[in-house]
Amino acid sequence: RSRTLWLLSMMALVATVIVSGPVIAQDPEELEIGFVPSIETSALAEDIQPLADYLSTALGMPVKGKVASSYPALVTALQIGQTHIGALPPLGMVQAVDMAGAEVILQSVRFGSPSYHTQFFTNAPDKYCADEPVLNERREAGEMLGFINCNGTERAFDGALVGPIGLEALQEIERGTIVAFTRAGSSSGYIFPATVFATQGIDPRTDIFAIFTDEHDRSVISVCMGEAEVGVSYDDARPDTSTDCDVSGSVVVFAYGPEIPNDGIAVAGDLSDDLRDRIKEALLEYAATEDGAAVLDTIYNINAFAEPDLDSLQIIRDAVENLGYGQ
Repeated sequence: RSRTLWLLSMMALVATVIVSGPVIAQDPEELEIGFVPSIETSALAEDIQPLADYLSTALGMPVKGKVASSYPALVTALQIGQTHIGALPPLGMVQAVDMAGAEVILQSVRFGSPSYHTQFFTNAPDKYCADEPVLNERREAGEMLGFINCNGTERAFDGALVGPIGLEALQEIERGTIVAFTRAGSSSGYIFPATVFATQGIDPRTDIFAIFTDEHDRSVISVCMGEAEVGVSYDDARPDTSTDCDVSGSVVVFAYGPEIPNDGIAVAGDLSDDLRDRIKEALLEYAATEDGAAVLDTIYNINAFAEPDLDSLQIIRDAVENLGYGQ
């Protein structure tokens, strides 16, 4: 009798599973999209609101924009389900995939290129420029601004050069020279320039005196104010600075590092395929509008989105490993 009751219980359980089907995780009723500041945080918080509003309408659900304190914090927020969409720098994308189970859905495009590079700049052009510095125009908020470049790094304001260029000038760096980096986890602000220093025979931990400014515009300002002789940032952070210091006349770009895959958009791995696809389509449609293009340009100087090149992320993994610290 007990065996019969057990069999009946099991049959009832199986019938329940068949009728109800597998348990499927439900998408959240509200989404959060997170960003990491590359310039002043309060300005970014204001800039991302139009994008959040557009996504709310396009997706038919509330979307809240948030500025994370750092990209590791944003990766963690994706991992625990607090944030559902993340605009992440290259190393952040790698960590989001490898550690948080996220999926990269789009990669940023700037001036037709899916990659970018570190720029090296100085307040001592006589030391680092092998040729006469030239005036190079940049467009910022519709205004043409003049900056100075040398060693073949000059380019049209709407064009892009492929690095590396002019790295031999780094041989002029003397032991103990103060170099301004951004943060240790930044691809263009530390990881790649540090590996470039190493390939030039300069130990970034012992041969130079490194200072960390956190944001890219602060690295530019540090060089302009004489706090560092050489600095690094993405190309080109100079128009993004807000300072009384004469950046246009004092900060000279003299070299570009090797190409780095652009930043991109990742979504939490537990979102449904349908919601993930709708987020991707909404972002592509937003970038194709005049207002959307202007907002994305203001946020991260993004000109368009493209399908992600996931193979290119291996470059980041290799650089981190060669630098000698884990992700």
